[in-house]
Amino acid sequence: MTKESKEKFMPKMKSKKSASKRFKVRPGGTIRRSKAFMRHILTKKSTKTKRKLRGTANVHDSNLRAVRAMLPYSG
Repeated sequence: MTKESKEKFMPKMKSKKSASKRFKVRPGGTIRRSKAFMRHILTKKSTKTKRKLRGTANVHDSNLRAVRAMLPYSG
């Protein structure tokens, strides 16, 4: 590529790598996240609490704009 042809295009936006590891964008456009409080100190948490913390949840509407800004090409 010559210098002249490079100047015609905007550079690609980079996604925040930490966000790309934490969030998954589903085909419908919703963003999933993993639930917190399941990494350590599990002995004092009840089985019911740990069971409810399994799996994933949707990102809240108040945070969607910020998460989408961190993942520019996610759809």
